[in-house]
Amino acid sequence: MKASRRRVDGVTILDLSGRITLNEGSDVLRDQIRDLLDKNEKKILLNLADITYIDSSGIGALVSAFTAVRSEGGELKLLNLHKKVHDLLQITKFFTIFDVKDVKNDETSAVKSFAK
Repeated sequence: MKASRRRVDGVTILDLSGRITLNEGSDVLRDQIRDLLDKNEKKILLNLADITYIDSSGIGALVSAFTAVRSEGGELKLLNLHKKVHDLLQITKFFTIFDVKDVKNDETSAVKSFAK
């Protein structure tokens, strides 16, 4: 998995691409989130538009990221979920804990949804 960062109106957008799986993407995601929190960046939007596959370890990484950000007083939201990822989150009931911005490519609204 690859990750790139950018900031828009005080929100860090983490553009992820590839697969979030055991030993492939879950470690990258964890390291990226830890680094952002270490830099006191607590408004994080994960853009999953280019995530092609996610397994149970990847779901665990998303939940861990959410928990880590929340425990630091931050917000983590998801944007641009593919149907398979969306369905997987619904099946596992994790969809209820994440703030998912489901409107495709509406990054502007997702950024504005963060508390000021």
